[in-house]
Amino acid sequence: MATEIKAPVFPESVADGTIATWHKQPGEAVSRDEVICDIETDKVVLEVVAPADGTIASIIKGEGDTVLSNEVIAQFEEGAVSGAAQTEAVQSEAKVEQAVVQTEAGAAPVVERAQVADQAPAVRKALTESGIPAADVAGTGRGGRITKEDVANHQTKPAAPAAAPLSVAVGERVVKRVPMTRLRKRVAERLLAATQETAMLTTFNEVNMKPIMEMRAQYKDAFEKRHGARLGFMSFFVKAATEALKRYPAVNASIDGDDIVYHGYYDIGVAVSSERGLVVPVLRDTDRMNYAEVENGIRDFAYKARDGKLGIEDMTGGTFTITNGGTFGSLLSTPILNTPQTAILGMHKIQERPMAVNGQVEILPMMYLALSYDHRLIDGKEAVGFLVTIKELLEEPAKLILDL
Repeated sequence: MATEIKAPVFPESVADGTIATWHKQPGEAVSRDEVICDIETDKVVLEVVAPADGTIASIIKGEGDTVLSNEVIAQFEEGAVSGAAQTEAVQSEAKVEQAVVQTEAGAAPVVERAQVADQAPAVRKALTESGIPAADVAGTGRGGRITKEDVANHQTKPAAPAAAPLSVAVGERVVKRVPMTRLRKRVAERLLAATQETAMLTTFNEVNMKPIMEMRAQYKDAFEKRHGARLGFMSFFVKAATEALKRYPAVNASIDGDDIVYHGYYDIGVAVSSERGLVVPVLRDTDRMNYAEVENGIRDFAYKARDGKLGIEDMTGGTFTITNGGTFGSLLSTPILNTPQTAILGMHKIQERPMAVNGQVEILPMMYLALSYDHRLIDGKEAVGFLVTIKELLEEPAKLILDL
């Protein structure tokens, strides 16, 4: 008897989703809780798993189709494995074994292992997008099949010495057109709206990172041993921003129509880069978090973003955002507001520069800071005061730790 497979129930903030990838096709055997489909929404990718052991009977919503919350996307046969699928799997395994035996015996293999094994649609898609021949990827899946992780790992391997470039006919210009993902489209819409619907302005300052760098060098080993977390710079910035937000409530507020909403809590979003684009998971109640909790929270978000495991609850809300362009070498930039928030702090690359200190020139590790803010709510005086507060707390971290 066929069972309906439905899309997950989307949160209120998500209207619909798009079928991104079918990992299984009709007739393919699946195991209980095995991921069979990815649905991409404006914020995250949701996984649909098999309800039991069985086979996909039919697919109702194909890749690229829009689906609503709880909508039927496929039919599933519990405990059934089609004869065609069984025969195909047996033949594939036999071919793989034949290739392996001949290779181990020293004879020329009939066909390479990665080429023999049937690849899942997601793997074929990954190979096509990366341009990597299947024969170049070592499969670690059952029967030598290639997995998405195999393709990703192959891409991260150091490239072999490049051969002489092939000659390209005059006038031959390759163009690749791919549809924009829902996340990228949503990010584009939000960024455009931020520039068109807010009175955005940016103020700059610079901070001497030497005190924090010295403190980090002195205590990082003991910190990691005690808390099981690496002591980075982000925890100092999150805690400094939290203290500055307490002193300047308008920077922690948002505009809702004709109302100003002042938040009595501090939820700071930390921009994280992922393969799907920039995402902003939120650290909740940062005024109650210690440095280790901040570092562990950011680390967990980075792992989730890398593995595509960030949930909607991870990215909902937020009263202020910090983005670190210095990770990629940016020396100075003007970050765009993450609406409906009214301010965002941009960190940048630490660079040694000659600075005048008490009439003497010293070489110090300096970082430019940028605060973009909505001038409709935040006056220049408040914005500058907020940024100067962060600068002072970072240059004298004892004040930050002692709550001075």
